[in-house]
Amino acid sequence: MAEYAREELLACTVARLIGEAAHVAVGAASPIPATACALLLAQGRPLRVSLLHKRAGNPFTEGSRELFDLAGQGRIDVFFLGAAQIDGRANVNLVRAGGRRFPGSFGSAFMYFAARRTILFREEHSPRVLVPKVDFVSAPGVSAAGVWRRGGPQALLTGMALFRWQAERTRFRLESAHPGHDSAEIRARTGFDYDLAEPLASTPTPSAGELALLRGPVAREIAGNYPEFARRVWGRVAPV
Repeated sequence: MAEYAREELLACTVARLIGEAAHVAVGAASPIPATACALLLAQGRPLRVSLLHKRAGNPFTEGSRELFDLAGQGRIDVFFLGAAQIDGRANVNLVRAGGRRFPGSFGSAFMYFAARRTILFREEHSPRVLVPKVDFVSAPGVSAAGVWRRGGPQALLTGMALFRWQAERTRFRLESAHPGHDSAEIRARTGFDYDLAEPLASTPTPSAGELALLRGPVAREIAGNYPEFARRVWGRVAPV
């Protein structure tokens, strides 16, 4: 089995979650979702990617305002949200916890409602992040009856595991454990309750073909927008 970086495993997992989406939006400071999108493009997928972090040739002249317009029109199939806290009802907290203040919600609540699918993403997997109940609801995973909502959570991906969202049960199901982790460890480090897939799968590792693309054209593409990330993962510096 080929050696791979954790970031490569996560990017390949995100690419599978994106699936057959036509338009994916990636917010600022999201190098792993951006890598997943670049991988799909390198594989020949006809995917439209709106990347807010794009340093050159960015089609957004007014930044997030245009992204929100696209989402409001129903033209964003997949979006990504990270958070300081995430709970078992897929609520996210970007404001405050335990006396600490965070950058704030920005457009998370709007995008969570307007995008067709949202993938929750956080590399850290600990009871500090995955909590029984968030201290502040920046964006809710579940809405009351009668509240308009185009989309909602699809999955939660961490550095240890993949959880699928069960809309009918309004709770997560542990779908797979990343290599090197098991269900007991994940249970001990998750603050909220969840269902368990039987049998629990192991998250698929990157194929040789995926690794070749990631370390070639994808790394070159990502280095232009996320030079520090590309340097850390692949030793790639940004092109001049």
